[in-house]
Amino acid sequence: MRLFNSDYYANMGLADIRDKVEVGERLSFEDGIKLFECPEPLAVGALAHMVRTRLHGDKAFYVVNQHVNYTNVCVNGCVFCAYQREEGQEGGFVLSKEDVIAKIDSAALTPREIHIVGGCHPKLKLDYFEDILNAIKERLPEVVLKCFTAVEIAHFAQLENISTHEVLTRLKTAGLDMLPGGGAEIFAPETREQICPRKSTAKEWLAVHEEAHALGLKTNCTMLFGHIESIEDRIDHLIQLRESQDRGGGYTCFIPLPFLTENSQLTIENPLTGLDELRAIAISRLMLDNIPHIKAYWVMLGVKQAQAALKFGADDFDGTVVEEKIGHEAGATSEQGMTRSELTEMIKGCGCTPVERDGFFNEI
Repeated sequence: MRLFNSDYYANMGLADIRDKVEVGERLSFEDGIKLFECPEPLAVGALAHMVRTRLHGDKAFYVVNQHVNYTNVCVNGCVFCAYQREEGQEGGFVLSKEDVIAKIDSAALTPREIHIVGGCHPKLKLDYFEDILNAIKERLPEVVLKCFTAVEIAHFAQLENISTHEVLTRLKTAGLDMLPGGGAEIFAPETREQICPRKSTAKEWLAVHEEAHALGLKTNCTMLFGHIESIEDRIDHLIQLRESQDRGGGYTCFIPLPFLTENSQLTIENPLTGLDELRAIAISRLMLDNIPHIKAYWVMLGVKQAQAALKFGADDFDGTVVEEKIGHEAGATSEQGMTRSELTEMIKGCGCTPVERDGFFNEI
């Protein structure tokens, strides 16, 4: 995607933003609003692609990974969530340690990264999770364990009546390497109160991630967009993540998550279009100047949209996944998993060079 000339950006009132992007100057809140209000998403995408190319060239990363969702029983009852079940409700499940190991053993490829998340179950104690991590590390000592959102960490602390710092320390001892980015949703308090009032606050979410960074754990971060949030909410969210990265430096990758409307209690009058999704991904790349990677999460975007996102600022295509329940309960129509060859062909098909990585983005 070529960068449009300066007159083109001047006519849209974005000349100053174009100048900042070209020299690597940090964008402001007002700049972010202007980018969302720009009538031409391709112009915004071209700016993001320039930054993405500056950082990573034509590389697009992927990982041989596996997702495991250990339970859908959750006390939070977020109104947007299609995955959650109450304890005892039909369709609720909890995996045993043996179930988790069996899923990992059944994967066609040995994963380099295992992503474990689930609902905030009212009765699962910390030793259940320590046992699972220990068992996986015994079988796969080199695997990167990316497990448990900040919301889950806070929930474990509450159940055990200990600090989140102690939870993180114990899980790290058991083999935890990274935290995924889920649970961030949207940081704006008024909006968060409407969609997930029982979930950890933005301040609590950020505090857990910064505690993890201080312990030497890398983490990812996310934003759920396209529900009832405003454009201002989105920019505020990105800037809070950017400021948190300034403080701790431990975020590896940002994942923009489009809200999927199926089976949700939220009624959305104007669901996201494909261009809305690509614009948000591009603006994420432009605003998050200190977070190295932007993920095109094909599970929720769909494969073809994820390919397009690689030209709108994203540089990571996620991975093989194998089985994913949370996004698919919400209406994701993508496949449950992809092979290594499918991933590389998808990346090559949009003019990028596929690069296999591990969970820390070390190239294989």
